[in-house]
Amino acid sequence: MNRKDQHVALANEQYQVQAMSDFDQVRFVHQSLPQIDLADVSLKTRFAGLDLDYPFYINGMTGGSEKTAIINQQLAEVAKATGIAMATGSVSAALKHPETAASYQIVREVNPDGLVFANLGAEHSVENGKKAVALLKADAIQIHVNAPQEMIMPEGSREFSTWLDSIKAMVEGVGVPVIVKEVGFGMSRDTISQLSSIGVKTIDISGRGGTNFATIENARRPEQELDLLANWGQSTAISLIEAYNFSMTHDILASGGIRNPLDMAKALALGAKACGLSGQILELVQKQGVEETIKIVNSWKDQLQTIMTLLGCRKVSDLKQTDLVLTGSVKDWCDVRDLNYRKFANR
Repeated sequence: MNRKDQHVALANEQYQVQAMSDFDQVRFVHQSLPQIDLADVSLKTRFAGLDLDYPFYINGMTGGSEKTAIINQQLAEVAKATGIAMATGSVSAALKHPETAASYQIVREVNPDGLVFANLGAEHSVENGKKAVALLKADAIQIHVNAPQEMIMPEGSREFSTWLDSIKAMVEGVGVPVIVKEVGFGMSRDTISQLSSIGVKTIDISGRGGTNFATIENARRPEQELDLLANWGQSTAISLIEAYNFSMTHDILASGGIRNPLDMAKALALGAKACGLSGQILELVQKQGVEETIKIVNSWKDQLQTIMTLLGCRKVSDLKQTDLVLTGSVKDWCDVRDLNYRKFANR
């Protein structure tokens, strides 16, 4: 089976709605007088110099085979109908095997006027970045950092020493906004500081809690002996707290186990400009079809607008002024990492 098809099959097999999440340990303080009307609420946001009508988007997932071409077409139909942005999966397959390019280009063909992000690994050259952007007529490019996935992947890379230099070159030379993203292992304030030092302005912290590439790649190993790394990394909520001080000067994005609009609101309140969704959208499209997925995505807009009204927030950035109480293991992490969790409760 094609590796890209294997990834999708294993993601589907392992998908389950997370019963528990670190977002459950982040609570809004209810205020009884919102002092705004539902009609006052705008869901518009902006990151990487791009204006979005809604603060969530379809994150990078797939491409590179006939089966994934169909999935990308369906995802693009959802993106077009709902007006949300969409990223493709890593375009590296199309660079190595040009015959697979159509499985990515279908995204732009279906949605010629939408916001589309290309995606490549951190090891790629600026030349490859430009090819990926041209292939999709992309508005931005995601550069993914995925060391745990590579190490667990049987055929993965074992060389990471040039990543920072490669990312710096991409930021300086690719010609479109660069979004550096994890792939579900989360980020620390130290990582974000390193990225900031080379000029990265937009960062998707992509935490643990959604699609688990450690588990997916381990399932592809003959002995499946690396299951001990199944819970490697930081959750999305914790990664956002690690990134919070940078959210004043950088565009922080949140992905990884975002289950519903309440999780979105919490992520936005913790400093994110927008939220990326992948596994959940993939599950909806494959199990319920494009039309039903469109209805559900549109209902998320209404639900998020309802939550923002209850919180008295006219715009997405207002969520950063809401009061949040952090408890449980999230609070414990903050204690040990010397992160001031109390400041969120009295903003």
